[in-house]
Amino acid sequence: MNKIIKNTVILTLITLIAGLGLGLVYEITKDPIAQAQEEAKKEAWQEVFPEADLNDFEAQDVDQAVADEAIKAVGANATVDEVCLAGEDGYVITTTSKEGYGGNIQITVGITADGTVSGISILSISETAGLGMKATEPAFYGQYEGKQTEKFAVSKDGGEGEPIDAISGATITSRAVTNAVNVALAYYQNAF
Repeated sequence: MNKIIKNTVILTLITLIAGLGLGLVYEITKDPIAQAQEEAKKEAWQEVFPEADLNDFEAQDVDQAVADEAIKAVGANATVDEVCLAGEDGYVITTTSKEGYGGNIQITVGITADGTVSGISILSISETAGLGMKATEPAFYGQYEGKQTEKFAVSKDGGEGEPIDAISGATITSRAVTNAVNVALAYYQNAF
């Protein structure tokens, strides 16, 4: 009986010390992590609108009703995370597709005032190395740039829209990125 109490006290102390240690590490790292995420977001804005100055970007409130309608129209499992006015150039819309093979894929889409996709930047992706991760290469995401369309479609799926060639061996990733871009386009078309 004494041994059980002794082991219980020891395990409780170990758990308490480990919990306090984790809490301390979290407090130390949360600000640098948030700052790094903010810098990555601003770099993505510059990437999709290279001629705009960082001072030209102004965050807007996401109209959740319009976002829900855009997601429904595309038929995607996604979210509209952030909308930002890029001066007079257009808008930057950040969306997350929950349909990736390896998890969520978060992208930023630049859309000019006339509805042309000025570029996309991938903020977060955890797809299979050598296959789905090819979505981060210009050969894939460059297919969206400079196109003025209502929506995109992965060419091997058929359907209406500007055709996008799927990544060989990573069709799920290709669809997820395309759906995320389509949600951003649908939000832009319905909100602005």
